[in-house]
Amino acid sequence: MTPSSTLTSSRLDLVPTSVLSSGNLEFAVAEFPGERKLVVVGNPNTMQGLEFDSTSILDGKTLLICPFNHKNAEFIRFHLPWTNPIPLGLKTSAGMGDRIGLATPGHINAVRQTGCAVTPILAQQSIREMTRTGRSPEDVMDAALWGVLQEGWRSGFGADADHLKTVEDIDLCLKAGFTFFTIDPGLHVDDHAETADLAQLRNLADLLPADVNPAASGLAGKVFDIEGKRIEITEPVLLKAAVKYGKAVAHVAAMYHHLISAAAGKPVELEVSVDETEQPTTPAEHIYVASELKRLGVNWVSLAPRFTGRFEKGVDYIGDLTRFEQEFGMHAAIARLMGPYKISLHSGSDKFSIYPIAMKHTRGLVHLKTAGTSYLEALRAIATIDPDFFRQIYRFAREHYTTDKASYHVSAELERAPLAVGVSDFTTLLDQFDAREILHVTFGSVLTDRFECNGEGFYPKFMRILRDNPDTYKQMLTKHFIRHLSPFSEKVNS
Repeated sequence: MTPSSTLTSSRLDLVPTSVLSSGNLEFAVAEFPGERKLVVVGNPNTMQGLEFDSTSILDGKTLLICPFNHKNAEFIRFHLPWTNPIPLGLKTSAGMGDRIGLATPGHINAVRQTGCAVTPILAQQSIREMTRTGRSPEDVMDAALWGVLQEGWRSGFGADADHLKTVEDIDLCLKAGFTFFTIDPGLHVDDHAETADLAQLRNLADLLPADVNPAASGLAGKVFDIEGKRIEITEPVLLKAAVKYGKAVAHVAAMYHHLISAAAGKPVELEVSVDETEQPTTPAEHIYVASELKRLGVNWVSLAPRFTGRFEKGVDYIGDLTRFEQEFGMHAAIARLMGPYKISLHSGSDKFSIYPIAMKHTRGLVHLKTAGTSYLEALRAIATIDPDFFRQIYRFAREHYTTDKASYHVSAELERAPLAVGVSDFTTLLDQFDAREILHVTFGSVLTDRFECNGEGFYPKFMRILRDNPDTYKQMLTKHFIRHLSPFSEKVNS
């Protein structure tokens, strides 16, 4: 059914964003004061299982007004299969983290306005972020579904269970319907390999699990021609790579095989992330990781090396762009030779200076991973709508920054961030380096705090402002993500 402008019954007039049909059922997302709800019209016998707030009659059919909840989301997934995530394969893609569950409409709008050249991952959150925001994997998936339904997005999307470290994490996210699994073996990377001498490397290699012993790799003495650059896997090079990444490779293999077994035939795909380590991944180490993963029977669609320079949260790339391009070009060439698979840019939010480089060298075999930038645009909306409340959020963030930054690679200093006193336009704080990072990494404290703010709970007020002003938030997200996606939407020469 084509989109309609109004559903009318004897009891209410609704203005839906669109009306969608499946069999003899019609679905719409409609505006109510301060919130949006699901409207379903059809025969009562086909609406069993829906939870609803009220019922009416429309043209002889039953009309239900239903809350956005998990049970109703499952009903939608069954009747509208395009609201389910799918594996994306090697398509140019972007992950769009949504820490508050309201960003999907803006994300979709940005994808549309950049020509749909980038396939979106609309549900994306790490277990760490879920814990900090008090959300479950089902919460993340359901929030994406309501945005997909509202926007009538039928062009496919992914769902990324990000930075998973245990098989229990996999099981939780698989049950919730995620299709893309990012394995983070950072705890198993041994950075001592960077400073060990040859004798020490030999001793450390002897302690590796048998399945990743360097002798089993078959790489000793091999020479690789990486688009004109020669890389020889000498004994020291192999030992250093194996000691640094051997246990990580073994962990990824174990996680992958558990995923495939637990998925029981359900289509899933894997990303390997070694970006949260102290030292950059060298080309030889990249070759080692890819070769060993293949030998151990792992299939993956994207890999996130640790690049040179700093990928801090919510700000542009920090480092030598010339060196970055040289090294990134090698990683992209290795991905073509050893795969093909995509190179993934983790902590990719706001790294505007490197996007053209990434697209040029990967030729579209690239995945951009963003997260907190959508939260920052929520803060921008709040700063525009209610500056006094934003001032309170900023002060609160400053108080919690020292604690909250512990698990992030950030360099913001409280002393360099402006004080709230004297700031006339609070949106400018979102463009100041230190204030932006402070606001970025304190999201967990802000989104879970329940202290009273002028008689209203802090978190409820945060969410109410955004729900009361969805178009403002959507417009800001659209503008911000067009800037992210445009470089990846341009045609490249293969």
